[in-house]
Parts: sequence; C-alpha cells; structure tokens
Amino acid sequence: MVQVRVAGVALDASGQHVILLKPIDEIPGEGLLLPIWIGQLEATSILVAIEHAPVPRPMAHDLMLSMIETLGAEIARIEVTRLEEGTFYAEITLATPAGTHVVDARPSDAVALASRVGAAIWVADAVMDDAGVPDVLTETDAAESLDEFKKFLDQAEPEDFEG
Repeated sequence: MVQVRVAGVALDASGQHVILLKPIDEIPGEGLLLPIWIGQLEATSILVAIEHAPVPRPMAHDLMLSMIETLGAEIARIEVTRLEEGTFYAEITLATPAGTHVVDARPSDAVALASRVGAAIWVADAVMDDAGVPDVLTETDAAESLDEFKKFLDQAEPEDFEG
C-alpha cells in the first residue's frame, strides 16, 4: 500500500470529473497520479471538504460522517483496494467502541469522507501500478482547476445542494 493525498479534482477532455490521487512522498510533476473518474456530486463534495467551503445545508457525506460520529465511531483510514474491469473498489476502516469494522465503499465516497476528517488515504500497490499515470500536471493546470471550482461556488445557489 502507498499513502496518497488528493492532488486535485479536474475535468477530463470529455467533461467527466476525475479525482487525482498522488503518493504523499512524491512532488508535483514527478512520479505517478492515480486518476479515478467520479460523478459531479462526489467531485463537488470532495472539493467542498478540501477547500473547507461553507454549504447552506449538510451534503450527503456530511450526513454520513454525522451518523458515524453519533454512533461513537471514527474513520481510521480508507483504502483503494482493487481495480476490476475498469471499476475501482475501496474500503473504509471504522474504529468503534466495539472494535474495528471495514465497510465496502466507492472510492469517491471514501475519499469524500476521509477529506472531511483528515483520515489517511491508501492505494494498493497493484492498483497504482496498473492505473497510475505519469504526473505531468503543471501548476497552471492546478490553478485553473481551483479557479474553476471557485467560480462554481460563486454561482451555486443553496437549492443546488438540496436533496
């Protein structure tokens, strides 16, 4: 397993959202990135958590976290465990008063939760070897992605976050 951080959330050439995970011991522009395609709502939820952006009402991942904490549990770590036929799989490890429990999850949901509490994010070596791509993201690309998200937040209405 390799520990990673969220290096960014971007749009690919076709307009699909992708989360970029980067080993924590590698500097930007070197090594590998793990791109995982995710939905728009999950991308927004991850960006809100990373940017500590205020939202008028709790998002789905805020609700999940609230339920976890209400039950006396905490998110110990998340792991992107495998890649099968183009689908990534993840697990959330919960530390509870009754012991440790591992829950199956989509990587996007697991990362959204981990981003809210600062939990460690890990990727299986085989996943990084199979799906990692060379990191060629420039600082300009990263700045443009951040500017794009800030524009989204400026234009978003509270109703956009209602379920």
